[in-house]
Amino acid sequence: MNIIEVSHLVKEYKKIKKDKGLKGAVKNLFVQDVEYVRAVDDISFEIEKGDIVAYIGPNGAGKSTTVKMLSGIMQPTSGEILINGISPQKERKRVVKNLGVVFGQRSQLNWNLRLGETFDLLKRIYQIDDALYEKNIEMLDEIFKISEFIDTPVRQLSLGQRMRGDLVAAMLHSPEILFLDEPTIGLDVEAKYSVRKFIKEINERSKTTIILTTHDLGDVQELCRRLIIINDGKIIEDGSLDELVDRIAPYRQLVIDFYHPATIQHPKAELVSVEEARAVYKFRKDEITAARLIEDISHTAPIKEVGLQEAKIDDIIRTAYQQGRGGI
Repeated sequence: MNIIEVSHLVKEYKKIKKDKGLKGAVKNLFVQDVEYVRAVDDISFEIEKGDIVAYIGPNGAGKSTTVKMLSGIMQPTSGEILINGISPQKERKRVVKNLGVVFGQRSQLNWNLRLGETFDLLKRIYQIDDALYEKNIEMLDEIFKISEFIDTPVRQLSLGQRMRGDLVAAMLHSPEILFLDEPTIGLDVEAKYSVRKFIKEINERSKTTIILTTHDLGDVQELCRRLIIINDGKIIEDGSLDELVDRIAPYRQLVIDFYHPATIQHPKAELVSVEEARAVYKFRKDEITAARLIEDISHTAPIKEVGLQEAKIDDIIRTAYQQGRGGI
């Protein structure tokens, strides 16, 4: 069942081109040269209930603009968005009741209140009944241990504590959909672990649909079943991370340390280098498995140790961006 449907979505911004110098400034007072820039350029996708989807791209690709339109904050130039069959632009109040939004660089917590007071304020805004509120606070405390700092003023919280507070605030009203825009930005390793743990648990417990925009590819690897890549306002990839890796980087490298120097060829692998008792083989994953390659080579010479080198995820994503621009 599709919980989000996006069809031919476009967002254009008007940009006034200004001529340089005094002459140009005077000219611009009377004649304006206007051009329209597409931040989001005719994109379409559907997301099923309970999915965790990474929506990624370089700076300025159109990620945050898309999220703002999905949450009803921004009006599209054209196209249609349906959240549970409802337009967030036409019936924003109805849609917002089922949305939770966290912007990593902007907190929704009240700076002058204690964290618990901020939660109480949101309880009133969303009209959450007492039983549901207490249940959610208890469940979220299990994950984030917010009771340790719930009486602390928001302005005194660390960055990691504020992010945990923002995630709790976004989930107090039990939304079906959670938009997370750079939720781990600036966090240390322990705080990132807590955020990722939360995303996994809230998805498993409540089947919450999660759309994650991030520059941290660790988030993508650990959390997301599906990857949508946007570049220059257009979707250039949509599928699983494994599919993307297999297509863009079908090769792996096997490093073998022998007991004695050996130069052993294999019909389905390229011998990339030999240095004393170490040999490096390059092979296609769809032609032979690492296990079979090791077995074949071990019949010729005894093997001491092996190591497998996968393509780096950030290199694969970068290649996808470059291909999206029409070149490598």
